[in-house]
Amino acid sequence: MPNPIYAIGDVHGQMGQLDRILHLIETDGGKDAHIVFLGDYTDRGPDSRAVLDTLVEGKAQARNWTFLKGNHDRMFEWFMEVPPRADPYMMVSLYWLHERLGGDTTLASYGVNAHPERREKDVHADALARVPQSHVDFLRSLQLTHETDKVFFAHAGIRPGIPLHKQDEEDLLWIRQEFHNHTDPHPKLIVHGHTPVRAATHYGNRVNLDTAAGYGEPLTAAVFEGDRVWRLTAQGRVPLEPVYA
Repeated sequence: MPNPIYAIGDVHGQMGQLDRILHLIETDGGKDAHIVFLGDYTDRGPDSRAVLDTLVEGKAQARNWTFLKGNHDRMFEWFMEVPPRADPYMMVSLYWLHERLGGDTTLASYGVNAHPERREKDVHADALARVPQSHVDFLRSLQLTHETDKVFFAHAGIRPGIPLHKQDEEDLLWIRQEFHNHTDPHPKLIVHGHTPVRAATHYGNRVNLDTAAGYGEPLTAAVFEGDRVWRLTAQGRVPLEPVYA
């Protein structure tokens, strides 16, 4: 039997929830458990800096942790460039510091005031002064995918019909309907976050682990071992069986 892999959905600045999930994983799989983080570590929640502190420390300690990049992580990364770069995928009316996306809350966790009446150049200068370089380096180091013989992990999903090794970064970080509406098998089981659902859901060809932690709902982790999938709870593993539309 292969070693289990634990996957954690979108954290979105919820440090208390991340602590809870890491404790559940350590209880189930020990300190050396392999964890795949599905991205979106920051924004919306109040503790983005603390979340990144924890992940950066885990990486420095060479924990058996794999970090994927989410669209929110890329927005933060690009904002920290000189000059700051906006993500052209977004609607014209939206930008990372918009309260709907939560970049303002992320910067607040570093003590940076991103009030809409401030000039972006001043907010950017404050961010460059207050966000640790180790956090920026971490964001830049994030990988887009991780895979095993049976499972493929990506933040948002994949574009159906395209080989896994040829997937485009925009799709891996942003795709929704084209991926969600596809019910035929993929080359591997796709494990993703990005689109909030009420509970972790196994759709047969994919598993969605974004359970809206960014909006105050509980963060979720799942366990993948061979062909079996479990949701991890305080009472232990609960089988996550496929549901079909």
